[in-house]
Amino acid sequence: MPATRRAAVLGSPIAHSLSPVLHRAAYAELGLEGWTYDRFEVDEQALPGFFETLGSEWAGLSLTMPLKRAVIPLLDSVSDTAASVDAVNTVVLGEDGRRTGDNTDIPGMVAALREHGIDKVETAAVLGAGATASSALAALARICPGEIVVHVRSEARAAEMRQWAERLDVTVRIAAWDDAEQALHAPLVVNTTPAGVTDFLARSVPERPAALFDVLYDPWPTVLAARWSAYGGAVVSGLDLLVHQAVLQVEQMTGRSPAPLEAMRRAGEQALAAR
Repeated sequence: MPATRRAAVLGSPIAHSLSPVLHRAAYAELGLEGWTYDRFEVDEQALPGFFETLGSEWAGLSLTMPLKRAVIPLLDSVSDTAASVDAVNTVVLGEDGRRTGDNTDIPGMVAALREHGIDKVETAAVLGAGATASSALAALARICPGEIVVHVRSEARAAEMRQWAERLDVTVRIAAWDDAEQALHAPLVVNTTPAGVTDFLARSVPERPAALFDVLYDPWPTVLAARWSAYGGAVVSGLDLLVHQAVLQVEQMTGRSPAPLEAMRRAGEQALAAR
C-alpha cells in the first residue's frame, strides 16, 4: 500500500467545486495524514485518458457534470443505485485495479431530508426535469408512495420524465411550467432548476408552507428559499445534499466510518462565506 493515497473530483467546469474542502476536512478529522484530494478539469473526451494515468495510489474519484454518464463504460461494475439513473458520481478504485461506480446523490438526498425530519411524504412536487430531477425521482421513490407532480418547460423533458417514472416505478404526473405556483402547496417541493429560474415563485409561497428542498448552494439562500424560510417552512439546502453525499463518498473511498458530517458541513459553510 503506497504511503500516499489520492482522490479527486473531476468535471468541467470544476473550479467552483466544494468537494476538495469537504473531503480534506474529513481527512483531517479522521487523522488520514497521507491522503490528498484535488480537483481536475476533465471533459468527456479527456476522461478515458485521465483514467489511463491512475496508479495504485489512487483510492477514488468524485464525478460531476458532464461525466456522470460518460464514465460508465470505463468501469468494471456499477451499483444498482447508479444503474437506476444511469449516473455515477463516485468511483472507488480497488487495490486490485477494479473500478466500481456508485451514486451517492440519491441516498444523500434521502439522508438530507431525514436530517430535517422528513422521513416520508404522501405526495411531492418537482420543479425542473434535468439530470438532477431523475436523481430526485429516485430519492423520492424511497420516501413518497403517492403521486409526484413534475413541472417541466418542454415536451421533450416531459417525455424524459415519463421514461424515468416508468423505470423507477414511481407515479408521476407531468404539469406545465406555467402552473408551477401550484407545486408550492405540496408536502414536499424539490427544486432542481438553475439559479434564478424559480425566483418568480417566491411571491406565491403560501402562508404556511411545508418543506422545500432546493438543490442549489451558491448563491444561498435562493430567493425562493429565503421567502420559504421567512414563512416558517422547512428548508433543505444544496449544501445539505452536498455534505451528505460526500460523507458516503469518504466512507467508501477510505473505508472509515462514520465520516465526520459536522466537520465537513462547517468547512463547506466557511468556504461559501469566504466567496
